[in-house]
Amino acid sequence: MTWFTLALLAALATASQDAWVKKWFSGFNPFEMFAIPLVFSLPLTLVSLTFVSVPPLDNIFFASFAASLPLNAVPFVLYMKAIRQSPLSLTVPYLAFTPVFMIGTGFFFLDELPDIWGLSGVLAVCAGSYVLNLDLSRWSLLGPFRAFFREPGSQIMLIVAFFFSFSSVIGKLAILHSSVMFFQMAFFAALGISLPAVLWAWGKIDPAAIVRYPVKSVVAGGLLYLQVLFHGFAISMTKAVYMISVKRLSILFGVIFGGVIFKEENIPVRFVGALLMFSGAVTILLRAQ
Repeated sequence: MTWFTLALLAALATASQDAWVKKWFSGFNPFEMFAIPLVFSLPLTLVSLTFVSVPPLDNIFFASFAASLPLNAVPFVLYMKAIRQSPLSLTVPYLAFTPVFMIGTGFFFLDELPDIWGLSGVLAVCAGSYVLNLDLSRWSLLGPFRAFFREPGSQIMLIVAFFFSFSSVIGKLAILHSSVMFFQMAFFAALGISLPAVLWAWGKIDPAAIVRYPVKSVVAGGLLYLQVLFHGFAISMTKAVYMISVKRLSILFGVIFGGVIFKEENIPVRFVGALLMFSGAVTILLRAQ
């Protein structure tokens, strides 16, 4: 399946960007952590846009395009705040709740509704989030729930997942009323120009900080560009909730990176929890109609 391969590549690009930004830019504020890959992906999106023909556009496209700007800007800033404050292995797994929320948003905006297998996948995702927070040395029935409320990054990432459930389906709606390359490149070019300018005027980012590590920033921008490219083509080929479910394999990559790169603790248990969450997403993918 072409879309499955593209979604898998989007997952790898997402997890790689998370780990790269956390490793090299954690000393920056969340706004700068978000702006750096966005600014350094801008040359790639602008150059790509010059090779893309403009398709026929209607009012639904323009409304979706406008709505997508805040629906992506807000969660991306929160995303960077979450991975800056808390371990990757306790933040990125909560992105698995995006397809859970998308059951509602996908039906409302795209008339896409999974069957009983999709609902069983939802339960697996929720069970995985419980296992994720288990501490075998101090096990208690309410322990994982307490851990969630103690870990600010986990709470923030759950909010991010909710936002992404809207931005993903609205983005697909815009793609259906234009084309993959036109929307993805035009949207991220607009976001890459407007949002850093607003954050700078608002006093949230320091331009000198944005260009402090140009080589590392170019890598971050390249990973974001690849994520955008793979995401756009994959989501245009299948139901949005199915594509996002596969893309959430980034959860497993994120847990692995957290253990290997950042030496985060309790990785075996967290990996089992992340795997269970992803198994729910895979159930939605393979068995839901």
